[in-house]
Amino acid sequence: MTLSELVIRVTISFIVLFILTRIMGRKEISQMTFFNFVSAIAIGSITANLAVNANLSLRNGVLALVGWTIFTLLLAYIDIKSKKARKVTTGEPIIVIKEGKIMEDALRSTQLDIDALKALLRKNSVFSVSEVNYAIFETSGNLSVMKKEHKQPATKEDLNIPSALHVYPTSTEVISDGVVNTNNLARLQIDESWVHQQLQQAGVGSMSEVFYAEVQQDGTLYIDKKDDPMIH
Repeated sequence: MTLSELVIRVTISFIVLFILTRIMGRKEISQMTFFNFVSAIAIGSITANLAVNANLSLRNGVLALVGWTIFTLLLAYIDIKSKKARKVTTGEPIIVIKEGKIMEDALRSTQLDIDALKALLRKNSVFSVSEVNYAIFETSGNLSVMKKEHKQPATKEDLNIPSALHVYPTSTEVISDGVVNTNNLARLQIDESWVHQQLQQAGVGSMSEVFYAEVQQDGTLYIDKKDDPMIH
């Protein structure tokens, strides 16, 4: 294989893979099923062969990639449309702890041992099985945990603490690396003079000194100066 042919094959492989992955959509790694994971590896393997294997023609390599993608999309479509098919292709969530009791048969069916279960619980900030009411092993391999009621953190409602007043639904950036975000200021219906006033009250002389600033939900301004400790 000549250098020019290699460059052409790599370029075509990259373009085809990019287009196909955009068509297939996006899914976080944590949400991928085992089949999604294997399918991604297969597509990567086909692409690698297309790029460097001179015995594989460009036509056949591209057809293999497109064909695999079509089958993957078809299976995804069937999963969406048919619950029965989804059970076959991706399986179902399995309850591994029910009302505080470990379901041994469920653990065996998921091929989890007690150490693996405890490790998954620790990822959910649970360090004792006795704290768990329900635990469900998801098809993605993650563990969803519902703690026993008396182990759940208290809410403001439980403690009769009034909620803070929210002037805005979310915190909003107004300065980034010394540059004012005028669009966000307009959306919040505030002007630069208000920002200057808040900066002066915080002892900041110029916007150029600010690395990041955002208007909090309660209407106050959070300020982080460049190369300085954070200021509230």
